[in-house]
Amino acid sequence: MKITVDNIKTRIEQYVWSYNACDATAPRSYLRHFLQIILMVGRDLMDGMLTLRSMSLVYTTLLSIVPLLAVSISVLKGFDVHNQLEPALVSLLAPLGERSAEISSHIVGFVDNMKIGVLGALGLSMLIFTVVSLIQKIESAFNFTWHLQNNRNLMQRFSNYLSVVLVGPVLIFSAVGITASLSSNIVLTYINDLPYMNDLVRFSGKLIPYLLIIGVFSFIYVLVPNTRVKPKSALLGAVVAGILWETSGLLFTSFIGGSTNSYTAIYSGLAIMIMFMIWLYLSWLILLIGSSIAFYHQFPERLKWRKTNLYLSARMHEQLILQLMVNIGRSYDRQSEMLTTIDDLANYQQVPVEIIDRMLNVLEDDGLILPSSDENPRYLPARSLNRISLIDILRSSRSAEEENQRSSLYCDPAVAGLMDDFESEYENRLSEQTLADFLDANPKLETS
Repeated sequence: MKITVDNIKTRIEQYVWSYNACDATAPRSYLRHFLQIILMVGRDLMDGMLTLRSMSLVYTTLLSIVPLLAVSISVLKGFDVHNQLEPALVSLLAPLGERSAEISSHIVGFVDNMKIGVLGALGLSMLIFTVVSLIQKIESAFNFTWHLQNNRNLMQRFSNYLSVVLVGPVLIFSAVGITASLSSNIVLTYINDLPYMNDLVRFSGKLIPYLLIIGVFSFIYVLVPNTRVKPKSALLGAVVAGILWETSGLLFTSFIGGSTNSYTAIYSGLAIMIMFMIWLYLSWLILLIGSSIAFYHQFPERLKWRKTNLYLSARMHEQLILQLMVNIGRSYDRQSEMLTTIDDLANYQQVPVEIIDRMLNVLEDDGLILPSSDENPRYLPARSLNRISLIDILRSSRSAEEENQRSSLYCDPAVAGLMDDFESEYENRLSEQTLADFLDANPKLETS
């Protein structure tokens, strides 16, 4: 057979996508799983929404950076580390080269000129609003990468935003302080005198920045999205994003060194501001890429559904909702040890979690299930299994996502009569059979 580019592409796609990460019985292939994740993230990048979100965050960051640092300094003064602000900014903006110190100095100058005590109630309210709007925009961007529609309630937002504003700066600047201590001459002189420690110190000096960034990114990925993020998934996203961030920083530094004069000749004094905005954009984009990697790792069933828009046929709706109710009923009746959280239900049926969420909302609206009060809620029958008929479940499936639009569709009397005949057949066949009857007649197989 003649080998062509199309044949090679087909073989590669077959090799990558024939692997099912949801199948616990299949041999593990971490390479193919990782390649699937990278391809899905690449597709998301090509769609353009990640880049648009990153651009939006750049704009919000420029508006909010001074108020955010002003609030952070008031916190950092309590730990007596507020003097580390400028060195920390220089470290974060190191890819901008020699101009990083200049930009940091300007930002710190703006912060010093902001007197919180004389702002008044209205000014202080606007300051806090600007800071909260930045964190809210960040949460919205992360929720987008996690395909989440629901936002946190007011109390959850307050507690989580307070954690970011208060704890985040302390962690970052403490890390900078630790790095500075490790790089002090006294410490290095003492360690270098020990046998074989010189090479280890040099290696550690290159490794520590990566570890610090990975730690900060992991903290962000676990805390910010409005869902329970598994530490393992957050760590994978943080490792990839941390390596990308440090590597792109080195490349950006080289780019700045070779093109600053050219940009200065064109943009004059605005050149460094443009470079600053480009670096902000790359930083946010890398952060969102890591979040997307964490999402696909936590929900491998999403890899099987490679389409951006997820639509279900009527038959798939019915099968999905019936299986959901069977799983919830079996767990409630102790016929199964499966936890009926949204993640476990999605993993069992190998369906994207956002589809499961839509179907669970339909069943909840129809009074068939209720979520528990746990932080990660389990779904339970809303009434006895003997009082849930199969026709009730089927009606939920058939009316899913109608949103009262059925009456707006014109229908000939003959077609309406045929639909009524279908409904009557379903009623005659299933109205007398309950979910409890079905579970008794179809016990769960040990191998399923």
